[in-house]
Amino acid sequence: MTRGRMVLLAVIGVLCFVVAAGYFVYARSAVTAPAAATPVPTIAVAAALAAPHLVFRNSALGADYGKLALVPLADPAGPRAVVGDVSCARVYAAPRAGVCVTASRGMTPSYGVSMLDDALRPTTSTVLTGEPSRARMSADGRLVSTTTFVTGHSYASTSFSTSTIIREDGRALGNLETWRTTLPDGSDLRALNRNFWGVTFAADDDTFYATAASGSTTWLVRGSIRARTMTALRTDAECPSLSPDGTHVAYKKRLGNATPGVWRLAVLDLATSRETLLAETRSVDDQVEWLDRSSVLYALPRTGTEATTTDVWEVPADGLGTPTVLVPQASSPAVVR
Repeated sequence: MTRGRMVLLAVIGVLCFVVAAGYFVYARSAVTAPAAATPVPTIAVAAALAAPHLVFRNSALGADYGKLALVPLADPAGPRAVVGDVSCARVYAAPRAGVCVTASRGMTPSYGVSMLDDALRPTTSTVLTGEPSRARMSADGRLVSTTTFVTGHSYASTSFSTSTIIREDGRALGNLETWRTTLPDGSDLRALNRNFWGVTFAADDDTFYATAASGSTTWLVRGSIRARTMTALRTDAECPSLSPDGTHVAYKKRLGNATPGVWRLAVLDLATSRETLLAETRSVDDQVEWLDRSSVLYALPRTGTEATTTDVWEVPADGLGTPTVLVPQASSPAVVR
């Protein structure tokens, strides 16, 4: 091969590389273009805190994605306040405190739980083990529960493992796996693959509800913090949420226990054990929040190119009505009155 032809081939190779690199940059910019979404109107944090409000994780694409945010309950779809220095994977709040579960998913992932004061500013932080999944706080702010995936990252999997810890006034009370759990037949849940998640607290700072699981079976359990015990109430009930008056529990229900990763929202009357399926027919993988005694809130991701954005939906708790979006571009809602 002549020297001239070798030079020509080298030039062609360089040109092909430049064209390919240019196309890659173009394609990448096209994929990430949604991040330049229209900014969401904002208000001052103090203004939102001054009235009953909804605290949530902001899912509007842009610089404030993942930040802690809040909106007045009087205008939930209106301008939001963004706490600019607080990013959360999961958040919950009460009138005098809040909790923010953090996740840094770099080359070396790290996770933690930050306590928030009444202005939603971080006070103390504790390291967590595993990917954040659920967080809850009692109404007086004394009790906090966190659930993380130690292995796996979805409740639809058959091989995940969780760590759920209740903290009282900042002191960890241990993993729920170490507490005694009694099944409906009177036996203790001792299976090595037992898992617990999705705690919700009653007003007495002792009673709580949670999910217990072994293999493909899940139970709704009622627990006592003082006694360090739990009792199974029924199967196929996950991520419970106790109503404000303590009379009903909402949860996600795996119909027939046959389809992993597909759940329907349901509400259980604790006095009568009557269960009602809600009007939301889409699968919801979330721990719902009660807006009031008559409706619940939950997050659902959008589809297609907007899959990184979630919205907070509302549906009546009596099985009637139609689901509607309450807060667009939001997740992990907590009602504070």
